[in-house]
Amino acid sequence: MRKILKEILSQDPEIDVLGTAPDVQVARRKMKDLNPDVVTLDVELPGMDGLTFLEKIMRLRPTPVVMISGYTRANSEAALRALEIGAVDIVSKSSVNLDTSLAEESDEILEKVKAASRAKVGGVGLNATPVTNRPVKTSLAIAQSQFVICIGASAGGVEAMRHVVEALPGDTPPILYAQHMPKEYTRRFAERLDAIGQLTVIEAEDGLRLSNGHLYLAPGDWHLSVDRVNGAFVCRLDQNERVSQHQPSIDVLFRSAARVAGDRAIGVLLTGMGKDGAAGLLEMRDAGCITLGQDEATSMIYGMPRVAAEMGAVQRQVPLRKVAEEILSACSQRSRR
Repeated sequence: MRKILKEILSQDPEIDVLGTAPDVQVARRKMKDLNPDVVTLDVELPGMDGLTFLEKIMRLRPTPVVMISGYTRANSEAALRALEIGAVDIVSKSSVNLDTSLAEESDEILEKVKAASRAKVGGVGLNATPVTNRPVKTSLAIAQSQFVICIGASAGGVEAMRHVVEALPGDTPPILYAQHMPKEYTRRFAERLDAIGQLTVIEAEDGLRLSNGHLYLAPGDWHLSVDRVNGAFVCRLDQNERVSQHQPSIDVLFRSAARVAGDRAIGVLLTGMGKDGAAGLLEMRDAGCITLGQDEATSMIYGMPRVAAEMGAVQRQVPLRKVAEEILSACSQRSRR
């Protein structure tokens, strides 16, 4: 595992591999001596599990971490927990054919490690922007109006979205959510979000009618969009080619909202690397939607929101702690029209 990762990372002239470690004790010593910009960390480690070590890193020596995880349910649970603790991203490995699975994903590994080097960890999110556990109240007008809220996120989105869901009330207009995440993790991620707040969170299904108080998460490897059938908003799923190098693509979701919902949609672009969602958010704004972007101070990676802001797609940039409040404020603003 270490040999394969070192070979992949060493291919890129922008990356210097300072060292490798077979266990936590060696890793701790080498981190102190070498002061790396990024650490790749396996979920399963001898002597101490990767999660415990990650918690120690984030508490004592905050460093961008990319987790390496297998496909088992236990590992998927651990990888999601790692993202909540503060890991930047996940790289998946196959326990059946390790060398092939990692080699095939070499471009993704290189991209994620380099993106992680620009991430802000240890203080972004909950520590920097306290979130109340008390959901924001909605008005009767909002609850009875037909809106759809579209949210997109990439690296850092797991932690950010946990705060947003925690602060939204149970009668929030329906939310469609595209998160860049391997297919092995999205169902479990939906279950974790469902357990923390008042919203009902499920993986989206094709043709499913949208209901208030529900969040519909795009399954991994599927594009999620919104459609309108007999006057009602419904989910649409498809597996056409990748858009903006992603599937699900945030651009696909946002463009569908601009086309189908017009000014009855709210677009929100959270933390993440790259530019997916920026062009789609601009289309939403041009269609009369209210558009929000997470601000730089609270974004783990201020990539997608930055591109969207520079394109003029973002009407308001807001800190993470105010995202839920701004979403409901936008809905309230439109319900009075």
